[in-house]
Amino acid sequence: MQKIKSLMTRQGLKSPQESMADLSPVENFRIPSKEELRELREQPIDPQAEQEIIDSIEEVYFSNDAFDMVQHELEKLPPELNLQELEEYRDKLKRQQAAVSKKVADLILEKQPAYVKELERVTALQTNLQLAAVICTNARRQLGVAKEGFTGASLGLLANQRRRHLLTGLLKSLRTIKTLQRTDVRLSEMLEEEDYPGAIQLCLECQKAASTFKHYSCISELNSKLQDTLEQIEEQLDVALSKTCKHFDVAHYTKVQLAYTLLGKTQTAMDQLHMHFTQAIHNTVFQVVLGYVELCAGNADTKFQKMQYKDLCTHITLDSYIPCLTDLCKALWEVMLSYHRTMQWHEEHDNMETSPAADSLSDSVVDRSYVKKKLEHGLTRIWQDVQLKVKAYILGTDMSNFKYDDFIVVLDVISRLMQVGEEFCGSKSEVLQESIKWQSVNYFKHYHRARLEELRMFLENETWELCPVKSNFNIAQLHEFKFMGQCRSPSVSPSRQAASSTGLAQEELSLFQLYLLEGNPFEMHIEHKEEETEDVLASNGYESDELEKCVYQDYDNDSDSDVPEELKQDYVDEQTGDAPLKSVSRETIRSKKKSDYNLNKANAPILTNTTLNVIRLVGKYMQMMNILKPIAFDVIHCVSQLFDYYLYAVYTFFGRNDMYESSSLGLISSRLRTTLNRIQESLIEVEAAGENAGVHGAVEERKEKVPSPHLSQLVVLTNSGTLYGLAQRVVATESLVFLAEQFESLQSHLDTMMPAAKKPFLQQFYSQTVSTASELRKPIYWIVAARAIDYEQMLLLMAGVKWDIREIMSQHNVYVDVLLKEFEQFNKRLADVSRHVRIPLPVSNVLWEHCIRLANRTLVEGYANVKKCSNEGRALMQLDFQQFLMKLEKLTDLRPIPDKEFVETYIKAYYLTENDMEQFIKNHREYSMKQLANLVNVCLGSHINKKARQKLLAAIDDIDRPKR
Repeated sequence: MQKIKSLMTRQGLKSPQESMADLSPVENFRIPSKEELRELREQPIDPQAEQEIIDSIEEVYFSNDAFDMVQHELEKLPPELNLQELEEYRDKLKRQQAAVSKKVADLILEKQPAYVKELERVTALQTNLQLAAVICTNARRQLGVAKEGFTGASLGLLANQRRRHLLTGLLKSLRTIKTLQRTDVRLSEMLEEEDYPGAIQLCLECQKAASTFKHYSCISELNSKLQDTLEQIEEQLDVALSKTCKHFDVAHYTKVQLAYTLLGKTQTAMDQLHMHFTQAIHNTVFQVVLGYVELCAGNADTKFQKMQYKDLCTHITLDSYIPCLTDLCKALWEVMLSYHRTMQWHEEHDNMETSPAADSLSDSVVDRSYVKKKLEHGLTRIWQDVQLKVKAYILGTDMSNFKYDDFIVVLDVISRLMQVGEEFCGSKSEVLQESIKWQSVNYFKHYHRARLEELRMFLENETWELCPVKSNFNIAQLHEFKFMGQCRSPSVSPSRQAASSTGLAQEELSLFQLYLLEGNPFEMHIEHKEEETEDVLASNGYESDELEKCVYQDYDNDSDSDVPEELKQDYVDEQTGDAPLKSVSRETIRSKKKSDYNLNKANAPILTNTTLNVIRLVGKYMQMMNILKPIAFDVIHCVSQLFDYYLYAVYTFFGRNDMYESSSLGLISSRLRTTLNRIQESLIEVEAAGENAGVHGAVEERKEKVPSPHLSQLVVLTNSGTLYGLAQRVVATESLVFLAEQFESLQSHLDTMMPAAKKPFLQQFYSQTVSTASELRKPIYWIVAARAIDYEQMLLLMAGVKWDIREIMSQHNVYVDVLLKEFEQFNKRLADVSRHVRIPLPVSNVLWEHCIRLANRTLVEGYANVKKCSNEGRALMQLDFQQFLMKLEKLTDLRPIPDKEFVETYIKAYYLTENDMEQFIKNHREYSMKQLANLVNVCLGSHINKKARQKLLAAIDDIDRPKR
């Protein structure tokens, strides 16, 4: 059976039937004939039955080729042979053989196409092998020819040529190696020349070449040396980078950046740069402060070098404080300017590289983006470092004992530094503001306290003499107010204004643009001193000899030569203090001469040395407020205290009098009284006696208060010859009014400085305090008016007059002439006083008004003392009063005459009927109870009976009862 299997795998062109014929005799003996096979094929056999027949074949028939089937079958035969059994067994074997043969024939027929195809491939392979044999034969023949055609010498020539080529390459390599060995010298030269990009380029090329020849043993050592050199270059590059922090040089920085770009370390360079800037700030400030500390210490002790910067700042002396601060700011400016120029360089560099090649875009964009963010972030960091360093310096010294001008310089420098910060990174410099605010408040408390004490001393030594100033005097002429003439924003430092005042084009430039290439904004304050001197004082109080002569000219001269041009052009309205809209006629000017004493000095402000001192103080306070807005409210509060104290002093010296209440003239308004009470409670220190003097918690409050001032003993207010110190009273009062006017002119400027939340305080100060200054004229000049005329003598003279006459008189009484003489004497005294001090029109009007009011009230009082009076007597009263008015109108141009109706109404009330009298009593509360009662009693018997009298007196008593 194994043989049959092997036949199935053989190749040949014979049919399966012919192949069977080639089998061995033994095998052929067992295979059926063609006829039998055909019969077998023709006999339909059930495939399942056929498979069962095949399965019934013994396993041994499927063994290897060495199996002998005949021998096997013979050995199976029994000892005793039975023909029938043998035939049956033979038939069985035939059936098995027939089944196998059929199965094999079927398989052969099934595989026939594959067999034919494979046979064709074998044929093609045989053809190819024959072709290959022909090619090999030809090649061998040609090789034989070549061997015979070339000699050994020719081959040797070729070998030498190849060797020469190899040696040429070797020579080139050796020359390169020699060049590499000599690069160290060139690299050192390049580093000395600060050609960092060239050195790095050369080093990188050497490294690349060295890696090409790394198979040479001598190159491996050179490679490591080049790596060390590259690291050394990086270190020197780092040092070069640090140099740009103080003095930025475009060419130098360009080289450094190019070198870092070659190294591929642009981002690392930026990190290092910020570290260097931080270090530069620290080293700079430390060295500046250390230099001043050691200079002032004056010894060689180096203990200061080991101190912390914060501790070092506490050793700065007062004399060296400002120079050190200035140098500190100059040095920090250099660092910030270098950073600003660094950013500028990168912006310009980025703009130049806006269109790089597409393939190199990604890395460069990432680098530029990183650098931009790092630089922008670094702005705030660097400014914060600067602030902290300057803050430590500011807080290291107690400035409370500084001179004012020195402290202003400090504020100016810090203000300029804050402006630098705003332009540098848009910062509001909260750290600097807080520190300088703390120092300013501390300084200002001490300064203001000292100034209040100084003001008290001035007031107590003030003799209230006129301070001679020019007629065109204005506070803008004082050094302290020069800053206002610059018309600049309060937040801009003086240096900025000085720099920008050179032209409109420069005003828009920032400090970094102005000082980009040279100069330093912190060098300005030395040149900021005013060179010109003040010229506000007039010699001897007059501006020229001509004016001095004019002082003594006669007022009744009708010529206009003695009237200054200023007065012809303008005069001050007596009621409002404002200038009229229209020009004034000559007649008007002449008519005003009698009241406005000493017209030739009409335009010269009335002020004292103390007033000038207060104005200068206000200017200094405003300067400080202008530079440092955070303490604006504290400063304005102190400014208000200066005015409060001056007003209170003038009132205390000249206006305090217990007779006000009894005068019923309303001399002190409720607003003025409230103001005076407020000042006394908040500012004036009341000397406490006994145990209450040491109450806990009152110490701080007392620090804010000042003792009440005392009038100088040199000022005499009781002499009738000087009209009870009228000159001093005029100087004191009008200097206060002048001061109030200056405060009014400053209101808009102060308002811009005041924080919005505190503006009501300023408005209240102006509406309730400053505006009340002119109201002090009434109580102060009333004291003069009350003593200047002898009203008691007039009452005595009136008491001697007989009023119950029966005929109408044509001649007035003597007391009227005496009173008018008193007024003439008063007018003469006013003229005498005006030769020393100009008496302004509002002052003369107040004085005349007071005198006339007091005279009229004295007349009413005299008429009220009359026991008996007839109708003719009342007519005489009217005649006297009309005579008084007629003569008085010639003495004064005050119109209308004050309290004229007060007298006339009282005289005419004599003629009233009972009902009208009752209504009169209810309507006219201005008369005293005594005056009203006397009116009723005098009328008794004439046209009022006793019953009516009782009724009217009861009405008067009802009016008086609520007052009790």
